[in-house]
Amino acid sequence: MAGPRVAYILLWFPEPTQTFVLNEVNTLSKLGLDLKVYTLYGPRPPGRVAGMASAAAPVRRIGVAASGALIKELAHLRKHWGCAARTFLVQVLARPWRSLETAGEAFWAALAGVHLARLFVAEGITHIHAPWADGPATAAWVASHLTGIPFSFSARAGDIYPPDGALTEKIREAAFVRTNNRTNISYLASLAAGEMSKFHLIYNGISLKEGRVAPAPMVPPLRILALGRFVRTKGYDVLLRAAKMLAAMGLEFQLTLAGSGPRGVQLKYLAWKLDLRPRVSFPGFIPYDRVADLFSAADIFVMPCVVHSSNDRDGIPNVIMEALLHRLPVVATDVSGISEVIRDRETGLLVPQKNAAALAVAIKTMAEDRPAAIAMAERGRDLVFRQFDSEENHRKMLELFNNPGVPQLGLK
Repeated sequence: MAGPRVAYILLWFPEPTQTFVLNEVNTLSKLGLDLKVYTLYGPRPPGRVAGMASAAAPVRRIGVAASGALIKELAHLRKHWGCAARTFLVQVLARPWRSLETAGEAFWAALAGVHLARLFVAEGITHIHAPWADGPATAAWVASHLTGIPFSFSARAGDIYPPDGALTEKIREAAFVRTNNRTNISYLASLAAGEMSKFHLIYNGISLKEGRVAPAPMVPPLRILALGRFVRTKGYDVLLRAAKMLAAMGLEFQLTLAGSGPRGVQLKYLAWKLDLRPRVSFPGFIPYDRVADLFSAADIFVMPCVVHSSNDRDGIPNVIMEALLHRLPVVATDVSGISEVIRDRETGLLVPQKNAAALAVAIKTMAEDRPAAIAMAERGRDLVFRQFDSEENHRKMLELFNNPGVPQLGLK
């Protein structure tokens, strides 16, 4: 009997801030899954995906250029799918979305879902999966409702905190829900009572290549690295305030804040206001093939995540595991699932969120005891090898696609 033919729905693919999704697609393809990726938006500029691996699965993109065809398809919704389909689509859209941006994404996702439904039937898709719980899962939900093809989705971080206007319904109608950190399980269960058996803990898989070991000499000036999107959940403003305190303590350091995003101007202004400009550099967006150079040149990696007032947060930032693979000591905040990787004083130092003083003390403590810092980083690297093995974790995903009704795989 032939195995499942699975459709993956994403906004963008590949996306440099989501290398774990590319790894998932490629590993599942390597394991023999018949998989095809469908994106709701068009391709990223070539420079943005430089250095990333090629996708092992075929990719079909919709994008804004297809909006005319999609609207035309919406006009024929009743003809193709019946009266109930139009009613369902209205129910999908007529709900309190958490923001105007989320509402716009949901509208486009629902429209794309109608279009994808016909494609999935024509192409013999037997299961639909969305690696994110917001727009991609909405498109999967709509396509599933119209066709009867089962769907599932992954629930991670900002896609569920706060929940969008349809998350509870998507949980109830999904064949299963995968989450990449244990912290999310009780939260998701609170949104959909009686659905606990649908939730499956499967950590992200990452490429476990032996990365260049960071020497991390911890000699002045201390080289502190932070890498990620400049968004509200990263807490880089707290890191800059901690850097100001480190300067007042007399610590010689150079902080590299690598990345880009909507908070970039604010962060640069804050660095200027705190008189940190000689000590802080902003190299901008770093292509994936240059990220290893940053890890290898650093002494300490800092991930100062915070929970935003809207409840938005990170899950387990993949960059933490990448830093540990380079045996780079890590200081991080105790937010969401981070403590599942950074175990305080075992695999790194963990501090409360939004506490610049605690962050500064942890960085200074790490710098002043290199043997302890390296020992923690080595234990952290061992944990990553055990817990984030790509083939092992994605084999669990493959089992779910083959047997979507198996309860709580990965929670044993």
